[in-house]
Amino acid sequence: MKTTELKAAILGGAFDHRFSYIYGADAVAAQKERYAAAVDAFASIYGADRDAALYSVAGRSELSGNHTDHNHGCVVAASINLDIIAVAAPSEGSVIRVKSEGFPEDVVDIDAFTAPRAIPEGHSDELIAGMAAGFRKEGYKVGGFDAYTTSNVLKGSGISSSAAFEDMIGNILSHIYNDGKVDNVEIAKLSQYAENQFFGKPCGLMDQVACAVGGIVAIDFADPAAPVIDKLDFDITAAGYHLCIINTGGNHADLTDDYAAIPAEMKSVAAHFGKAVLRDVDEAEVIAAIPALREELGDRAILRALHFFEENRRVAAQKAALQAGDLNAFFENVLASGRSSFCYLQNVFTTKNVNEQGVSLALCTAERLLKGKTAAWRVHGGGFAGTIQAFVPTEDVESFRRGMDAVLGDGKCMVLHIRPVGAVKI
Repeated sequence: MKTTELKAAILGGAFDHRFSYIYGADAVAAQKERYAAAVDAFASIYGADRDAALYSVAGRSELSGNHTDHNHGCVVAASINLDIIAVAAPSEGSVIRVKSEGFPEDVVDIDAFTAPRAIPEGHSDELIAGMAAGFRKEGYKVGGFDAYTTSNVLKGSGISSSAAFEDMIGNILSHIYNDGKVDNVEIAKLSQYAENQFFGKPCGLMDQVACAVGGIVAIDFADPAAPVIDKLDFDITAAGYHLCIINTGGNHADLTDDYAAIPAEMKSVAAHFGKAVLRDVDEAEVIAAIPALREELGDRAILRALHFFEENRRVAAQKAALQAGDLNAFFENVLASGRSSFCYLQNVFTTKNVNEQGVSLALCTAERLLKGKTAAWRVHGGGFAGTIQAFVPTEDVESFRRGMDAVLGDGKCMVLHIRPVGAVKI
């Protein structure tokens, strides 16, 4: 559809049903305006006579399982109603051009940029090249395209802007060159490949799967090449609660070393027993070997390993609680996860700058505002900076939002919904 026709279709209501399903009926008008503006931006950069299409990839919220996926553990995660959207059109040749709102245009010749740089630079062009290389590696077709993207998945916010971007590149390549037949789990795996191999960040697979698959999902990464994914049919909003993500204003950009140390230290404990990841190690053996591990690896690696074992059990309990509709049990484990993350995983603030503890302050504020209520709160995502998560009774949402914003700044508390789909062509 030509861009002029596409904008007219959006404003004329052709996509209203789709927008309502993805974002909720009360958000249709805003999404029409947002997508129409994106089409205008695409047309001004890449031309108004292009045959273009609309795409969306969700942000994600980790509901259970903090730093377990990279050691082949289990998680519960959900797609949320913040997303990255794109207007994209195929182009001749091997150049992919992506102009993301607020950022310089990426121009990547995928026939030339086929292997990782000797020293990864952490730039988005590496994610694009990595996705194309991953598609080729698995025998899928690739080619050039032009895309304009805009996102309300805030960078460094713990709701996975990088994973959503990677999944978006895969989403577009799937639909333009592979008839939409590359399934979203496969796109997620290729996104992890791009981030690990080209971008240089040793992330797990949870973010990419949660952004791509959609809804609430329980994921077991015992075999990361074939993760077991179970959809959980539970509506938190209908149960009388809102999922709130509170952005503390921190950013993950300078914290790659802190983030990378967690899986590395966990894996160093596994290596002591001749294993690659903690999922393959018996917890009792770790406990018995603590004196030797202290000598070899230090205390923090042990604490992080013990967090992994306990957190994996919590994930199973929280999955069962959601399946049974037992919110009390679910919230009890959310709080326990937060305590363990603070005390043992130690990903709430960086030791590089102990004066900056926005996540700690946000957790303290949430506890003060929700004390005595049936609710829960915890550090969210990779940690060290970024966000916390809270499950807040509907009747308390507005006062909670005001209280968090009073401490952290206007607009820092985002009241969200869980959306039913992940990576899609609109």
